[in-house]
Amino acid sequence: MVALSGPDGHGAEAPETGGQNTTTESPDPSAAVLYVCAERGTSARGLPAERAVAEGRKFAEARGLALVETVTDPYGEPDPCHRQGWQRVRELAASAAVGVVIARWPACIAPDASHELRHREVRWLQDHGVRVRYSWAPLAAGGEVR
Repeated sequence: MVALSGPDGHGAEAPETGGQNTTTESPDPSAAVLYVCAERGTSARGLPAERAVAEGRKFAEARGLALVETVTDPYGEPDPCHRQGWQRVRELAASAAVGVVIARWPACIAPDASHELRHREVRWLQDHGVRVRYSWAPLAAGGEVR
């Protein structure tokens, strides 16, 4: 399990992995994890989580990314480090098993009201050589956080 907070007590980095990529290998830039954090419920267009998974798979396929895993979390917890699924995303990144994290939009990582948590996690991923890409059509054109 990945630790929930770093030395500063705010979760800036997991002590087991430090602030930089501790593996001797670089992540495969074509290996991706699809991260879905969505509410389960019915709507006219189907279940939000199912839509996010389909959209993420289509996004990966169109860009030649190989999905190694799909990780899901229930919507509701603002701090990604308190979610089991996000802890798995961090494990994959820390082990260099993936070079890309695909999420539908930034609020999947952390809601807008907690944007500092999202920035912390994106920075942590980038420090481990992992890119963050968004599959939602308006964001997918650029699709990557730099």
